[in-house]
Amino acid sequence: MIREKISLSIHEMTVVAMMVAIIAVLGAVPGIPLGFIPVPIVLQNMGIIIAGELLGPRLGTITVWLFVFLVVLGLPLLSGGRGGIMIVLGPTGGYIFAWLFVPLLIGLSLKCSWFYGMTQEITEFLIVWLWGVIFVEGVGAIWLANQLHTTFISALASNILFVFGDTIKALIAVTITRRLRHIKVVSFRR
Repeated sequence: MIREKISLSIHEMTVVAMMVAIIAVLGAVPGIPLGFIPVPIVLQNMGIIIAGELLGPRLGTITVWLFVFLVVLGLPLLSGGRGGIMIVLGPTGGYIFAWLFVPLLIGLSLKCSWFYGMTQEITEFLIVWLWGVIFVEGVGAIWLANQLHTTFISALASNILFVFGDTIKALIAVTITRRLRHIKVVSFRR
């Protein structure tokens, strides 16, 4: 009985593998270093958001956990061809740690909003923005403050630039995902 709940169908494994590949491809785009903070601007967080929106809480979470597991094993899948446990434990670790929960939080929030009939694009954007941007930046700032031995407020202030860029990426992710759902590429909304 338990085995049935955690097993994946061939279709689900294929979808998860494809989403991991998409997140990895987004990592092929080099990060933009800012200089004043050891965390670059990257596109991969858009893939993490899309995993939660398109695949839902279960498959989206499996996708991101698998991706991070591969990074921990040393595969150079992060932006700039980085990988390994030391990268995950370094200054960017808080953002990566937050990624592990983003698909679950986005997927569950979307399911709740759809249950109550809230299917507008703005509702989906606000859910994505809350969990995919604000949550990630908050967890990342806590981790960064610890790594750099600075205050949380100072680390959070250094993340302000990321919020603007991540908001644009969230808008793009919502637009792409809604279009993919509209043409029924894949969707957990059943």
